[in-house]
Amino acid sequence: MPTAVDPIAPTQLGPVTLRNRVIKAATSEGRSPKGLVTDDLIAFHCAFADGGVGMTTVAYCCVSSEGASAPGQIVMSTRALPGLQKLAESVHQGGAAISAQLGHAGIVAPKKLTKATAVAPSRFVNPTSFAYCREITRPEIAAVIEQFAQAAQIAVDAGFDAVELHFGHLYLPSSFLSPLINRRKDEYGGSIDNRSRLVREIAERVRDTVGNQIAVIAKLNMSDGVRGGIPMEESLQTAKWLEEDGALDALELTAGSSLVNPMYLFRGDAPVKEFAANFKPPLSWGIRMTGHKFFREYPYEEAYLLKAARQFRAELTMPLILLGGITNRETMDLAMAEGFEFVAMGRALLAEPDLLNRIQADRNVKSGCTHCNLCMPTIYSQTHCVVTGMPY
Repeated sequence: MPTAVDPIAPTQLGPVTLRNRVIKAATSEGRSPKGLVTDDLIAFHCAFADGGVGMTTVAYCCVSSEGASAPGQIVMSTRALPGLQKLAESVHQGGAAISAQLGHAGIVAPKKLTKATAVAPSRFVNPTSFAYCREITRPEIAAVIEQFAQAAQIAVDAGFDAVELHFGHLYLPSSFLSPLINRRKDEYGGSIDNRSRLVREIAERVRDTVGNQIAVIAKLNMSDGVRGGIPMEESLQTAKWLEEDGALDALELTAGSSLVNPMYLFRGDAPVKEFAANFKPPLSWGIRMTGHKFFREYPYEEAYLLKAARQFRAELTMPLILLGGITNRETMDLAMAEGFEFVAMGRALLAEPDLLNRIQADRNVKSGCTHCNLCMPTIYSQTHCVVTGMPY
């Protein structure tokens, strides 16, 4: 077992020095109604910076307007640049680094929001919304790769320290990895080396664009919890190729599907009624009646993705970020002892943005997060903890 390191000590992430190994995980904020940074979004991230994290992740940053997954998300563009610069400066004043999660929602993108038919590797019907998704063309694939690169350049110009490439949760890049969704007959479909082509090309193009100016992270599904979906052994092979390509500074390991099985990532209570309240009939009725099939419940436990993540740690040498059930110092120490270089915290910090400061002052401090997951439905307005009611 590797020698354990101090999760609170300064460390290096690619070209960036972080004051500790704790990253505020991406939690789609819903605070950018016109695709631009707002004072509310700045206050949201400054709370985590002031609370002691090494880096906070701005989410979800769309590489194009067609790639949005929910209302109120930033669209990475020159129009957004002044606000992004102000956001980065404000977070830096709090002592933290800042990362932009870059993504294209693909089949998860709602047409009512984007005004465009969603794209997928192959023709597909979204089983949640029953919306038709058309097959993305090869020229459009090339355009999406370039959109990721342009979005990364915006992050550099804004003074961000890192970008996180969203290759998880069956969003567009992740859906190419899925044998269930990707039935293409060209060089982007079929074998796992073909299905991995898009994520590898995105990572390489982004690295070519940003060089060593900022860190480049990818968020990759270990498995999606969907029958016929991404198997663990194929995801591990994709991770090995990403490591060999050398375009990434770290890999954040995730799981689950925003399309079919979101609770596979979150664990804990499934807020079906609260999700239904965000929609109008008849969709809200359908969610209430059948929602527990979609929001399948899995029991919560600390470090619940660790068992799966160990398989990646055993076969990869690149820095890995452990996500899922990191709420206290004991679990952080466990992650370090298992050989993970970073931990990512989401819900616990939504509940208590200053949690890390308090853990640093007293290692026995425990998170007040109850894993009720009532924060999940708030992505449609302004993501927050409804229990503590943090104003950020």
